[in-house]
Amino acid sequence: MIQALFFGGAFNPPTRAHIELGHYACMHTGRQKVVYMPSKMSYIRFDQQKNFAFSDQTRIAMLQKIAENRDWMLVSDHEINSEKQPRTYDSLCWLKQQGYQCSLLFGSDKLPELKTGWLHVEEIAKEFGIVCMSRNDEDVNQIIASDPYLSSLQAWITILPVPEEYQTISSTRVRKLFLEKKYEEIEKYVPAELNGLREYD
Repeated sequence: MIQALFFGGAFNPPTRAHIELGHYACMHTGRQKVVYMPSKMSYIRFDQQKNFAFSDQTRIAMLQKIAENRDWMLVSDHEINSEKQPRTYDSLCWLKQQGYQCSLLFGSDKLPELKTGWLHVEEIAKEFGIVCMSRNDEDVNQIIASDPYLSSLQAWITILPVPEEYQTISSTRVRKLFLEKKYEEIEKYVPAELNGLREYD
């Protein structure tokens, strides 16, 4: 069984933070791989109500291009190819069937959503574990300690502080710059392989 991290999300588009923090988390937790699994475009547009989404094929192609020279990085189109958007727990179970024992990797901005917006949270925590990266300079230990629900899961949550340089990188900012065709500015925020998103217009 390969020990890995499961990194799900829109990756709309993938940023330096997604990639470099994935590697950072992989190294600091002693895992062998990080599995990037983008969600369906329909989920991004209608469930998350984002104003713009790169197509499923484009986001997969972006991640695959980035992964070419990163042996720790895997890209899965499992959720995109599913008839409907799978729940996170289902994707973790599917990866286990493929030979990957993954903990869930996400940013601390997702913590408040666990109680009301997620299914099978206790199963995810206890069967797979959670690796939480601090976002927006949040005191994650305090957030967990002050919430009875999160406190009940604390034994299965590993907290990783995020270096300051990544705190201001977001896909939202990159999308705004992309719609304004500010490719030189985009270069600061996306991996070099994406060339400032010039080929994706």
